[in-house]
Amino acid sequence: MTAFTEAPPEAAGVPEPVAKTKGGGLLTYLVIRFLLIIPTILILVTMVFFLMRITGDPITAALGGRLPADQLQQRIHEAGYDRPIMVQYFEYLGQIFTGNFGRTISDNRAVTDMLATFGSATLELAVNAVVVALIVGIPLGMVAAHRRDKGSDAVLRVLAILFYATPVFFAGLLLKLVFGVWLGWTPIAGRATTTTELALTQLSAPTGIYWLDALRSGNMAAFWDVEQHAILPGLALGLLTAGVFLRLVRTNLIGTLGKDYVEAGRSRGVSEFRLVTKHAYKPALIPIITVMGLQIALLLGGAVLTETTFEWKGLGFQLAQYLTARDFVAVQGIVVLLAVIVAVTNFIVDVIAALIDPRVRY
Repeated sequence: MTAFTEAPPEAAGVPEPVAKTKGGGLLTYLVIRFLLIIPTILILVTMVFFLMRITGDPITAALGGRLPADQLQQRIHEAGYDRPIMVQYFEYLGQIFTGNFGRTISDNRAVTDMLATFGSATLELAVNAVVVALIVGIPLGMVAAHRRDKGSDAVLRVLAILFYATPVFFAGLLLKLVFGVWLGWTPIAGRATTTTELALTQLSAPTGIYWLDALRSGNMAAFWDVEQHAILPGLALGLLTAGVFLRLVRTNLIGTLGKDYVEAGRSRGVSEFRLVTKHAYKPALIPIITVMGLQIALLLGGAVLTETTFEWKGLGFQLAQYLTARDFVAVQGIVVLLAVIVAVTNFIVDVIAALIDPRVRY
C-alpha cells in the first residue's frame, strides 16, 4: 500500500501564512488616529483665521469708530495687520506652535492667561454635565430596554427625545424659573457667592475648579455653596446628552439581550434583572464610549449657551462677550483651544474603544 504524505507549503509553492504580530494592529491604529489630530486642528485653525479676516483686520473690527484714523492706522501697523494676509497667516501658525496666542484687543490681556482663567470653569461645567448624563441616561436606558414595548418604555423614549431636542438655553431658563424663582431651592446665576469666590481665589495655587479648591482647603461651606450653584447648569447641559445615552443604551441593550449567551443564561433560570445588569450591560456600553467623544463637541457648543444663560464665567461666556466686542484675537484663541480639546478627547475615546473592542482596530 502506497503511503501518501502531504507536502509542506513551501514544497507545493504556496507561501506559508505570516502570523499577525499581536498588538501590531492596535499600534498602527493608534498612530494613525494620533496623526489625524494635526490636520484636523490645522484645517479648523485655517478656517477660523480666514473667516475672521472677512470683515477686515481685528483692530478695525474692534476699535473702528472709537479711535481717530491716524491712531487706528498706527495700531494696525504696530500689530502687523497691514501686511499681506498669507504672511499674517503663517506668522500666526508659528506663534500657535510656540504657545503664543497674542493679546486680546478689548481688555489687553494675554490670550493664554484668559484661556487658563476661564477654561477651568468650562471644564468644571463639562464634568458636571457628563456626570448628569451618565447618571440619568444609562439607568433609564436599561429600564427602557428591560420594559421594551411597554408603557414605561414609551414614556422614556419620548423623554429622551425631549432631552435631546429641547434647546439648552430654553431648558436653562425653565429650570431657573421653576427651581430658582418659584421654589427657591437653588441659585440662578454664577458659580458661587461673592464671599466664596473671594475665599477660593485667594488660595495658594488655585486650580480654578471651585469644588476641588474647596475640598483642598477643607472649606465644606464653600463646597456646598459651589455645588448648589452647579446643579442647574449641570442639569441643563447634562440632560442634552442624557437623551442620546438613553436611546443608545436602550437600543444596544435590546440587541445584546437577544444574543445566544443571554438566552442560555435565561434558560438556566437566571433572573431578567441579573441578565440586564450583569451579563448584557457591559457589551452594550461599548457604543456609549465611542459616542461620548462626539458628545464632547456637543457639550462645548452647548456650554456657550449654558454659561450665558447662567452667567457661568467660562470660555463659552467669554466667547459671547468677545464676539460682541468683535475681539477676533480672543475668539481665535478660544476656538483653537476648543478644537484641541475635541481632537484630543476623540483620540482618547478611540484608544479606550480599541482596548475594549478589538474589532475597531481594523
